[in-house]
Amino acid sequence: MKEPLTVEHKRVAYLNSRFVSFLGYFMIVLAIVCLVLRDSLLANGYVSVSVQLMAVLLMVWARITFGRRSFHIGANPTEGGLVTTGPYKFIRHPIYASVLYFLWAGVFSHISFVNFVFGVISIAGVFMRILTEEHLLMLQYPEYSEYAARTKRIVPFFM
Repeated sequence: MKEPLTVEHKRVAYLNSRFVSFLGYFMIVLAIVCLVLRDSLLANGYVSVSVQLMAVLLMVWARITFGRRSFHIGANPTEGGLVTTGPYKFIRHPIYASVLYFLWAGVFSHISFVNFVFGVISIAGVFMRILTEEHLLMLQYPEYSEYAARTKRIVPFFM
């Protein structure tokens, strides 16, 4: 039988999660800044601009649904219960999804090896944050496991 974690073990796990989450955040920001500096973040063409517009609308919808809770660089769950309505009904991480949709529409509009690398860096950063947030959410909200079982992470009905 597995022994329960001590307070010290929980504190270390929490600090490690915050560090990984912060590193993921830094990677996302780095990718965005580098794409901006390369004039490769904003899409050109009807389809990719439409994707970016929908990504912005998804982010706004998610922020409105999430409410007055604040954003945390170190990915720690906020009080107030698990949000499972609005876009959260279809995907667990609509804000991260919108960042990836927006960023990749720009990458595909200005395709190059370097831009592709920045896109991959953003994906790695997002998934570092997602995995640490999900771990912390499961600790704070036991019902998160059931929600995660029925809801995809980034792409509705797929992933």
